[in-house]
Amino acid sequence: MTKTILNSIHKNLGAKMAPFGGYEMPIQYTGIKKEHLAVRNSVGVFDVSHMGEFTVEGSNSLSLLQKICSNDIEKIKIGKAQYNCLPNEKGGVVDDLIIYRIEKYKYFLVVNASNIDKDWKWISKWNKQFKAKINNISSQISLLAIQGPKAIEVAQRLSKADLNSLSYYSHITTTFAGKKNVIVATTGYTGSGGVEVYCKNEDTIEIWKLVFEAGQKFNIIPVGLAARDTLRTEMGYCLYGNEINDQTSPIAAGLGWITKPSSGCINNKQFENEKINGTNKKLIGLKMSERGIPRSGYKIFNNFNIEIGFISSGTHSPSLEIGIGLGYIDSKYSSIGTELYVEIRNKKIKASIVKLPFIK
Repeated sequence: MTKTILNSIHKNLGAKMAPFGGYEMPIQYTGIKKEHLAVRNSVGVFDVSHMGEFTVEGSNSLSLLQKICSNDIEKIKIGKAQYNCLPNEKGGVVDDLIIYRIEKYKYFLVVNASNIDKDWKWISKWNKQFKAKINNISSQISLLAIQGPKAIEVAQRLSKADLNSLSYYSHITTTFAGKKNVIVATTGYTGSGGVEVYCKNEDTIEIWKLVFEAGQKFNIIPVGLAARDTLRTEMGYCLYGNEINDQTSPIAAGLGWITKPSSGCINNKQFENEKINGTNKKLIGLKMSERGIPRSGYKIFNNFNIEIGFISSGTHSPSLEIGIGLGYIDSKYSSIGTELYVEIRNKKIKASIVKLPFIK
């Protein structure tokens, strides 16, 4: 099992470690609720160095990415980022990713850890037509996510660049914590603001230490992947393997906003049709009206005790202190406010469909 550069530090901090995406990763340190609320209210730091990183360069880089990505790559300006997915030929999703435009002909792609090899093979296959210069640099890069309303203030103490001037989904390559050529991006997976810091492996430990020194006055704490999951669920963000996979349409997953058939992506005709006519199933958010926690795989029923779908992700929301979930149901039952039932331990527990995200 692969370990991140910070593995021994996590263990010294008392982190509960577990396999995730082929890596041994910290799941929690002091408790999910405490870590979750630290990010919502102040600042926390995640080691997410298990994520994969590719570069795509050269005069054909745009043409390649425009073909394999769902969104309109041409709209990404230098210094900006864009959320995307890689559609397959059957209407499903190979992976979701973020694309950063570094230079006119250079893009930086960040993909999910469990899909690094699959994504690399997929991109390499399509690149035979386009012959862009592509590199898998996943093993060379570490990623720290400094997230929360105080995150920018903490990060600003370690950089001479004006991070406060960066708009959402922007990035700058700069000196950070005394280390050169660090990408600092206003991206994240929590909905609480902050930055993601991409650095060389050899610089990671020093940056980690200095981030915690800079954040002492805000009671900065390390945060594990369990709280990362509760944070993203509260925002209604998709997780690959749960809300999206090789069989699930991005339109059904509520990702029509990043799916632009006019850009000529793979399977664009089907996506165009689904945008016009809808899909048979649809991703919804639900709040439990009664005590209970919806978990992945639990069945969803309508008022007439007919099974209409399933939970794809569910948790107890530390912010709302109720059970919340994401799930797929038959589209005809998907209106906001609709009452339905989740089967939890052989009991039907009442819930209702709400507009995402669960918190503002």
